[in-house]
Parts: sequence; C-alpha cells; structure tokens
Amino acid sequence: MAGTLIMGAVVAPAANADGRGGSEARGVQLAAERAAKQGIDWADCPADWAIAKPIQCGWVTVPLDYARPNGKQIKLAVDRIGNTGSKADRQGALIYNPGGPGGSGLRFPTRVTGKNPLWANTAKAYDFVGFDPRGVGHSAPISCIDPQEFVKAPKADPVPDSEADKRAQRKLAAEYADGCAERSGWMLPHMTTPNTARDLDVIRAALGEKKLNFLGVSYGTYIGAVYATLFPGHVRRMIVDSVVNPSREKIWYQANLDQDVAFQTRWNDWKAWVAKNDAVFHIGNTPEKVEQQWVKLRATAKKAPLGGVVGPAELISFFQGAPYYDSAWVPTAQTWSKYIAGDTQALVDAAAPDLSDTAGNISAENGNAVYTAVECADAKWPTSWRTWDRDNTRLHRDHPFMTWANAWMNLPCATWSSKQQTPLNVKSGKGLPPVLIVQSTRDAATPFEGAVELHKRLKGSRLIIEKDAGSHGVTGLVNPCINQRVDSYLLSGKVDSRDVTCTPHATPKP
Repeated sequence: MAGTLIMGAVVAPAANADGRGGSEARGVQLAAERAAKQGIDWADCPADWAIAKPIQCGWVTVPLDYARPNGKQIKLAVDRIGNTGSKADRQGALIYNPGGPGGSGLRFPTRVTGKNPLWANTAKAYDFVGFDPRGVGHSAPISCIDPQEFVKAPKADPVPDSEADKRAQRKLAAEYADGCAERSGWMLPHMTTPNTARDLDVIRAALGEKKLNFLGVSYGTYIGAVYATLFPGHVRRMIVDSVVNPSREKIWYQANLDQDVAFQTRWNDWKAWVAKNDAVFHIGNTPEKVEQQWVKLRATAKKAPLGGVVGPAELISFFQGAPYYDSAWVPTAQTWSKYIAGDTQALVDAAAPDLSDTAGNISAENGNAVYTAVECADAKWPTSWRTWDRDNTRLHRDHPFMTWANAWMNLPCATWSSKQQTPLNVKSGKGLPPVLIVQSTRDAATPFEGAVELHKRLKGSRLIIEKDAGSHGVTGLVNPCINQRVDSYLLSGKVDSRDVTCTPHATPKP
C-alpha cells in the first residue's frame, strides 16, 4: 500500500543558507512533490536482505543530481515498522542514520522487533524508519575495488619506516582514487552530504510526513546539521548523537586529524582499564606495561603476520573497536589475553578477513567506498603531499595509535578526480525547533568540541553532556539521565531550560 499523502506534506524548502539554493532547492521541491504523490509501496523485505517480518521494505526515487531533477534517477532502499501504540499515540515516522559515511540504517526497525527496552516508549509513538543513503547497500551502491581484493591481508604496516614505505602507500591511495572513478565515476560528483540531506527530505515526503523526525549518530549528525540548515522549517524533532564538527574549517581534512588525537586519548583510557583489571586479563598491571605489550604485539605481527594474515594493519582494525565502543572493551581484552596465554588462533579469527564471507566483504568494500566518496566530494582536500606528510608526521609523535592508518585511508582525496565542493555553512534558519545534542566528553571518533560547535550554530539547541565517558553513540547506552531526556524530547518536544551534564554510564565489567 502506498503511503497516503497528507495535505501540505510538501512545503517549499528554504533556499540554501549560502544562497546556493537555486536550482537544487527547486529540484528537491519537485522530487518531494513527486514522492508525496507516489508514496511507498511497502512489502515484505527481499529474502537476501535478512530483515524479517513484520518489518517492511520499499523504495523512494530521487534525482541523481538535484540541479537536474528530470535527469537520471536512483532508487533508495527504505524500511519501516509501525508504531507499537494506538493510532492516537502515533506521532509519525522517526528516521535514523547510524553514520559512516557508508552506514546503512536498515537495522533500525529491529530495535522494535528485538524489544530494545531503551526504545520501547518511543516505539509506541513512532514508526521506526531506516534507509540506505545514496551509494550505500541497496541504494545504487558504489564500489572502488574488487571486494575480495579490498579485504585481502596482510596489508602493509600503516606506520612507515622509510620514504619508500610512504611512496608505496601514496601509490595505493592514488590507485584507489582511480578505481573509484573507473567503477563509480557517474555517482562521485553527487555523493555529497547536502545531496543525502535532500534525499532525506524526499523520503520524508514519500512517507507522507509534513515534518521530519530524525535521529542521527556520528556522521548522521552532519546529515542532520546540513538538513537543519537547508530545511529548517521542515524539522519537527531532531536528535544528534556523537557530533561531527560542522565547521567548514574541519570538514573533512582537519576533522580526521582531530580524530587521531581523540583516539589516542580513548586508547589510553582503555589501557588504564585493562591495567586495573590485570587480575582478569594478565596483560599488564600499569598502562605503560599494557602499551609495551601492544608495541611487542605489533612488532611480532610485523615480522611474521599471525596466521600468515594478521599484521599491524589488521591489528589496528581490530583493536580500534575498544576506543570506539565500550562494548568492545571486554571482548578485545579477552582476545588479547588469550594470545598472551599462548592462544594465537583467537586473535587471528578476530582480526583476519574471512574470504568466504563474500556478502560481508562486498558490504565492507562498499562502506569504505562511500566513506571515501562523500568525504572527498564534500570539501576541498590538500593536494600537496608535503602538507599531509608534515601534519601526520607531527601528529604521530604523540598520537601513534591511529594517525598513519587514518592518513592512508583518507589520502585518495588528495588525487580525487571528480569535483570537490565547499562545505555548507551550517546554521539556524527560520522555523528550526530546538535540536537535542548528545555527546560524551571523551569520544574518539567525534571529539567533544564538535558538539559544542554545533550547539553554538543551532539557536535554541540543547546539549546533554555525558561527562568522563567516551563510548561512541550515547543514546544506545543505558544511562537514565540521558535515556529519560531522549524519551521526553521525542514524546513531548520538551527540552531542559539549560544544558545538562550527566554522570557516565557504567564502566564495562570484565
């Protein structure tokens, strides 16, 4: 059944706050009007999507290029589960983006089917709607390299020992950028955050919603910030959790350098926790001893990759879960502990790619392709290797955990062949309601300053700070001080009269 059109579901969008609205603002209005008429033909999800009933799936058609709304169209995959309360309880659809760039939101409705207690109250009032952003998953997916090649291991140690090592990594990055152009060139100029925000407005219209209710985590906060700037009068409720710094100066080169510092800080937090629980893990009883074990592990894997496949690059990929998410603290420490006790296989199983998991590898390669395409298209990047070399060499001295690995991941943007935009000037516009901003102070992936910056830019916004915590994605954790305020905001639109500081959620127990 197609979604019914609610009268007035489509309001003319505000021109872009930079005055760059013009043809794209008209294009998105046209696309939204079409989508509102068409609605969404909801049906059981395709079997290979692994999304079980009663969740339903459908498609929303959007222009590839909003400046040419009658030109090439692409289809975006969406899914939903209806609100669990009565008709009278229903407040519309809540659309979710988990971040990335490159993350799929299609798992969002499983918070209802999986009976996630944190979301039970909200689920009474809202349909939970997920989507694959343009380029992601089922939505005109892009690719830059053969997925099996992409996951092959071991890769070179990200930390260079010589100029020759740097030259080799630069060559790989340039080849990757060329691969993106070759395999997905037609999409690359259009893989921008403003276009994803426009897509979100078309999805809103297709759902028959007059206004948008949105929950964005991580990079999803930047989609939210850009949406709030482009369509301030279309926002009903918006929560942004673990915030990308929206400053034009930060998107995206500087944001990644800031990340390296924050990752080191959180890595140090985790090492202190591992040391404190030495009676369980036997890795080291001081953070310094834990670090020595890490250096030793890296060196061992560099000399002879564990199981022939796990070198320093694979170790970083696995271990970075701990500074990212508190939920990874125990499993990461347990796996390492087993290795130290003589069980190498546990670490190999955890950190090595699984070449037989072709679907997982396609998904991983696609996620990386979208990440690269969006960050390279959103902003201009330094093209001089001297700039990259100087900044990362300097940063690596005190923040060695992630710096070079992150540099190589982003380096394709230095030789990107398709157009790079100027980031939008994120700010409040007429009709924007209070936006709720949630952030922990020690987040590695989206440093705390980003939330402060967005808070300054969005008038009337409220900031909830989780002090002395650092897990990425705060609204998914048990912390009543935060959970109750999220519920209250989504259910009643109420925010506190001032910003709130909450004590941290419980530290993981080994």
